[in-house]
Amino acid sequence: MKLHNKIITMGVAAVAALSMVSCNDFLDEPSRTQLTEEQIYGNVETAEKSLVALYKDWRDLWAGHNFYYLSNGTDEIQNGAYQALKEGGGYNGAIDRFDALLTSDHEYVTNCWNWRWPKISEAAKIINALEPKVSTDERARKVWAEVSFIRGSLMMDMTMIYGKIPVIDLANIVELGTRRQDLTTIWTYIISDLTNSANNAPDKNDPGRITKYAALMLLGYAYMAAPEETGLRDFAKAEECLRQVVQGPFSLVPYYDLFDYNTPNTSEAIYEFQFNTTWPDNNGNQFMVGSRAAASMGGDACYFAGYDHAVPTPWAYSDVEDGGIWEEGDIRKEESIRYDFEWNGKNAVDYIPGLSWEGLSPEDQDECLPHIKKYEDYRTDRYSGMGINNMWNSGKDIPWLRLGNAYLLYAECLNELNRTAEAVDWVNDVRARAWDFDIPDEMLWKSGMSQNDFREQIMTERVRELFGERWRRFDLVRTGKFYELVKERNKWAKRSGTIQPWNVIWPIPMSEIEQNLEIDFSDQNEGYI
Repeated sequence: MKLHNKIITMGVAAVAALSMVSCNDFLDEPSRTQLTEEQIYGNVETAEKSLVALYKDWRDLWAGHNFYYLSNGTDEIQNGAYQALKEGGGYNGAIDRFDALLTSDHEYVTNCWNWRWPKISEAAKIINALEPKVSTDERARKVWAEVSFIRGSLMMDMTMIYGKIPVIDLANIVELGTRRQDLTTIWTYIISDLTNSANNAPDKNDPGRITKYAALMLLGYAYMAAPEETGLRDFAKAEECLRQVVQGPFSLVPYYDLFDYNTPNTSEAIYEFQFNTTWPDNNGNQFMVGSRAAASMGGDACYFAGYDHAVPTPWAYSDVEDGGIWEEGDIRKEESIRYDFEWNGKNAVDYIPGLSWEGLSPEDQDECLPHIKKYEDYRTDRYSGMGINNMWNSGKDIPWLRLGNAYLLYAECLNELNRTAEAVDWVNDVRARAWDFDIPDEMLWKSGMSQNDFREQIMTERVRELFGERWRRFDLVRTGKFYELVKERNKWAKRSGTIQPWNVIWPIPMSEIEQNLEIDFSDQNEGYI
């Protein structure tokens, strides 16, 4: 994550053209081969083109490997057995086991860092160049607000994954440098970026571009997630932000519609990542999270096939009476998780013997245990009639910020502000939808619930509502429950017994330590090498 030089060379052709100019002319005239970032990004049209590219790069952090890197290693989702125990000597499974293989050289650790920093740096350049125009140029202000959102979002990702991180602010580069900053500084920047976005982003925007409501929702989450020691955690401010969202121009839709490719960008979507089934705009998530037994049965042309890189934990797929989370009648269970592996007269269970090469014991064989269902895309199936015939092309939109989530966050704030009875009402709105808007009275939460009971139950309700949508890691981090719950509910963490409290964050990648002159070995996170 080296800062790029603030001078950007235009190219060989421009250099060649300079050779035709005399030395005196060259000395007398400003350089034609170099432009400052202010000159490039300060042009609003150029900045907007850079923003469009930034949106695409940011979206791709929700696709394929990028998607499951941050889904695994929680009490909700874990590596499939082959990845956890066998592939690469169990290398991938270190994310779930938290053992000696989880080092600063681990591929997941390095990639999550390296794929985010260029986007943060690019955003920082645009923000710095447009800042002088914000008060006078409406178009510049809109671009600035959208870029601020992306930087704030990515920085929040980074600090919740790695703890202390550098802050890239070109206006204060001398003061900040590229060293890791304290958490108060980091979260101050995150909140500032999201506040700037909320105050300046448009009320409406094209699909795939943020609005002030997306900024308000993420700002509310930031106030809920900022570590208490920063003094920035503030449920009253979070409630104020989220209230504007839940009272905004959105409405709950049937749960069936949320991940249906026939109903993209519903009235519930506050921010939705846009994908389709054509490369490079597919996400390939099904390829990663589907069943290898289904692939053995129908090849890549079975729409629920895949390679088990991320599967539900037993806690997340089981019913309440079996120690899990699912209550009778909750339609979110079958919409979120696949339990049935029949396909056109075949059953993937019958194809498990063909996977004996994996060398897994019967108790670990999980290719026909429950799988993530939300990213299945029937358009890719051999029998869909669309001729795609490969689940690698899966490309349903991902409604990352949506109203059901906002309701639950808002309810959480109300509970923390000693307004538990109101909080219960908001949760019941979400739960009513989970029973297809016809919820039995016994499934409604009761207004007499205590504040502590609400705190505990809201986190499980968030898994029911948001299963597989990559919120769980950050919810565990912000509530301080990561170590306690992962070591008990993640199969591989529980079996290995090696998870430690410091595993709540990952190590700083060795590549960064070696390349960044302001980060050295003494800066490494506790417990890592």
